[in-house]
Amino acid sequence: MGVGVRGELLHLAGGVLRSPFKRPCPEAEFPRERLVLDGVRVGHRRLVAYERVCGFPTGSADGALPVTYPHVLGFPLAMRLMSDADFPLPLLGLVHTSIGITRYTSLPASGEYELAVRIEQLAPHRRGTEATVVTGMRAGGEVVWESRSTYLARHRTDGAAEPPEKRPAPLPVVDSWRLAGDVGRRYGAASGDRNPIHLYPLTARLFGFRRPIAHGMWTVARCLAAHGTNGSATVRARFLAPVLLPGTVTFGADGAGRFELRGAGGRVHLLGEVRALSG
Repeated sequence: MGVGVRGELLHLAGGVLRSPFKRPCPEAEFPRERLVLDGVRVGHRRLVAYERVCGFPTGSADGALPVTYPHVLGFPLAMRLMSDADFPLPLLGLVHTSIGITRYTSLPASGEYELAVRIEQLAPHRRGTEATVVTGMRAGGEVVWESRSTYLARHRTDGAAEPPEKRPAPLPVVDSWRLAGDVGRRYGAASGDRNPIHLYPLTARLFGFRRPIAHGMWTVARCLAAHGTNGSATVRARFLAPVLLPGTVTFGADGAGRFELRGAGGRVHLLGEVRALSG
């Protein structure tokens, strides 16, 4: 294990250990720095593992990265920011609630990229405080991909309780997927996100889940692999309920860009939309 990897793990461990002492609130100060990583190249073996576990075709004809893959490349930088002592939200218990992606052009897997990650803001949420993390990817000085992810730290709020969100009517069912118990471990190995809640029943129980849960980014990637995303596009997705592993889910889509993932009893796990980028 290289020194850099050890350093990242120690920084992450520090974020975990500091979590019980954090006091999140929307008005708290947060790190304003922008972390940049130059000369990023994609490892072929890891990319293929990612494509396989998410259902994307491997070695596509145009050699382009899946639309969600830059999130994997930028994730270590995002974790470094959220593990920082000055980040006011506890790392343990943070919930990925949404992601918005814009892909401006095709992303060759053989390309060289610059990644930059920053925390854009903290905002009040009816269940706590939400942080927005912005990731950008450049090639040849031009922005080719960017995303905005929101992460929720749950805590008691002073605001009045909001009524439950009205869920849309189910979309037409396109497919049903039986998810194996090792999906979290396989995706964790391919993405580098080895959060214990995704790995084994025992480690998931430590965080209040009776079984491991699928990564939110795996669920949206799996849906997009089934839906198809070509060329310049925008993607929006909200993660509404965890997907327990193993389990069975249904993928729905309306043919106009909307898609969803539902579980037993029609429980909505994910709502999303993909649109071609005009212009």
